[in-house]
Amino acid sequence: MACDALVLVTWPLPGCAQLTLNRPAAKNALSQALRRALVQAIETLGTEGRARVLILTGAGDAFCAGLDLKELGAATNAAHGLALDDPALNPVAALARFPGAVIAAINGVAITGGFELALACDVLLASEQARFADTHARVGVMPAWGLSQKLSRAIGVYRAKELALTGNFLSAARADAWGLVNRVLPPDRLLPEACQLAAEMLSLVPEMLLPYKRLIDEGHALTLQDGLAQEALRAEAALQGWDAAELERRRHGVRSRGQQQIDQVR
Repeated sequence: MACDALVLVTWPLPGCAQLTLNRPAAKNALSQALRRALVQAIETLGTEGRARVLILTGAGDAFCAGLDLKELGAATNAAHGLALDDPALNPVAALARFPGAVIAAINGVAITGGFELALACDVLLASEQARFADTHARVGVMPAWGLSQKLSRAIGVYRAKELALTGNFLSAARADAWGLVNRVLPPDRLLPEACQLAAEMLSLVPEMLLPYKRLIDEGHALTLQDGLAQEALRAEAALQGWDAAELERRRHGVRSRGQQQIDQVR
């Protein structure tokens, strides 16, 4: 894809696409054009079926600074500028529809809408230079992409309130200590580690990645009792028609795919 595109699509390894937000001069702020391009890229990759894992990152020294406040300020109507009801401009919803796993490689600041974009991913890897902030209350806009609900579930309601009601930054180290990110890495190791993780995900039985992700996500929204009941039903349905030969075939496939994917990122 052309280097002046708002979203760069590259293929670090077969089955894994990397999406790079490409407005570095604006800290990858989410203009309507960038949001539209990101949604289109996610939808295209999901429809084509070539990518079972996505890596989402930002160009330059920022992951994403949130909505483009300059664009919003120039709009004659704030609601029109936000366009929150337009599915073609909602990358968080597009990520939720993607039929695979999404790894956030958070290379710099992730602010407000950018924070929500990170929380829409399945695994969060952070550079030592990453920082997070919820500035909705500072700019006078209510969250609409899940920050008020997802963050408290990730780090606890009291910590989430501290961030939301101050707008203060959260360092990568503290985000790690609070359990917000999976791990913190030196900047030059962020994308290689994301690719390694993608390779490990791609080594799974292909038919398992999306159903298992869904089972975790849907169960997380239920009570423990209901989640366990749902797990039992899905497990029983998945095992219908299996025999010892099928189980051995899948075990062999996992070993073979795993070694192939790991070799590709060495």
